[in-house]
Amino acid sequence: MVCKANHERGDTDVVSHEDRELALENERLRRENRILREERDILKKATQFFASQKP
Repeated sequence: MVCKANHERGDTDVVSHEDRELALENERLRRENRILREERDILKKATQFFASQKP
């Protein structure tokens, strides 16, 4: 693997394609996680609102 060989030589500025792919995937998952948390919070508030309504 190129990255491992470069790392062993001390070339830490070189980013392998796999590392870049992992970074992009991590960024995508963080964004998705943020959106899901926001949606969960909205649903919690809606649940509290409707639970407080009297029939």
